[in-house]
Amino acid sequence: MKVIPFVHEGLGNSSYLVQLGPDSALLVDPDRSVGRYLHEAGARGLRIAGVLETHLHADFVTGSRELLELTGVEPHASRAGHVQFPHRGVEAGDDFAIEELRVRVVGSPGHTPEHVSYVLEAPRGEAPVLFSGGSLIVGGAARTDLVSPDMTEELTRAQFRTLKNAFAVLPDETILYPTHGGGSFCSTGAGRDRSSTLGRERESNPLLQFDDEDEFVTWFPTTFPAAPDYFYKLRPINQAGPRLRSTINNPPEVSPAELRDGIASGGVVDTRPINDYMRGHIRGAVSIAFRPAYSTWLGWVVSLGTPLYFVIGSEPIENVVNESLLVGHENLAGVLAGSLEDWERAGLDIQTTRSLAPDDVRALLKDGAVALDVRERGEFAGGHIEGATNLPLGEIPTSSGVPKGVPIVAYCGHGERSMTGISLLERNGVDAWNLEGGFGAWNRPSRRS
Repeated sequence: MKVIPFVHEGLGNSSYLVQLGPDSALLVDPDRSVGRYLHEAGARGLRIAGVLETHLHADFVTGSRELLELTGVEPHASRAGHVQFPHRGVEAGDDFAIEELRVRVVGSPGHTPEHVSYVLEAPRGEAPVLFSGGSLIVGGAARTDLVSPDMTEELTRAQFRTLKNAFAVLPDETILYPTHGGGSFCSTGAGRDRSSTLGRERESNPLLQFDDEDEFVTWFPTTFPAAPDYFYKLRPINQAGPRLRSTINNPPEVSPAELRDGIASGGVVDTRPINDYMRGHIRGAVSIAFRPAYSTWLGWVVSLGTPLYFVIGSEPIENVVNESLLVGHENLAGVLAGSLEDWERAGLDIQTTRSLAPDDVRALLKDGAVALDVRERGEFAGGHIEGATNLPLGEIPTSSGVPKGVPIVAYCGHGERSMTGISLLERNGVDAWNLEGGFGAWNRPSRRS
């Protein structure tokens, strides 16, 4: 048995291709971009013999229905999840075989009410393998507040019991492969490692050190990071069964005039690097540079269902589309044909954004400008520019807390998030400068004498 992880660094998640023997494999928690799994399986001469789902995902669209269409393999999924497309329902205590491999289902509610984990009994005396979804992750566990606010306490109690009891009979050498991990807004307390062993977690995971359920229930929800709004919309999509990729066309190329007419009804997303965006962009376009975190921020700051028009750089539109679909954006209205120079030659408005070096920002702040920190609150608490206002990026579209009547300098860790924030401010008629290099540059010694 060989486990091949597929890590999406932006979402902070892992899915897995598990080679069962010389010619077969199973997949665990696949996302919608199924081509890479099938390519890897094909390169290894493997056919997909099984698909395992641990829970209804909130942060990405599942690939299980797509795989059902392409391979004919019905996914195993929790009966309590009431999945509405063909699947094999499982519950705690079930034991079944995929090829020659024994799979045992462990009930592990908490992150979600229907959550299950899977123990693969490895052959030839090897350590068992636990695919734990979000029920136990490296250094923590996944959050319990994504179903309904009035269920958070109930699910947190279930999470405590899962941590105490669900995996107690498994030996320390059990290899742990969680779905959520470091960088995931679904998880809390996660380390940067993507896999571990139960023995290591029993020694070092702080959540496994709690003995008092009430204490855990009071404390655990206070550790949750902010949650993107789209998290609350994907569970029902995954339950019903997402649209098949074959039914979703890539956006057509549109002329500058067509894109101009579409701005009022949709959203223009500029995926070029932030330096290109600052040199010139369409007024009203949202800057979300195409990088690992692209899909998270697209889902967070642009409402699902919005007709999307794209301005792209060198990245293939297919890649942009796949990452957009991953978080449920399917209304792909168009992509600007040609370049921004064509837009300008058509006599249409171009806007620029200034980037300022740290010493120039210091001078502005002394003259009354406001530093706007768009990082998450935990990052802000770990260090920030003195006097800065903290307004996390995900809150900007709905916030009334933007400083009024003063110059604004926005910053984040390196510059991408603050550029997205500035583009959202510009849409509302608020101009701002970007701190070049972000907070990291701010902390470096000044080059001026």
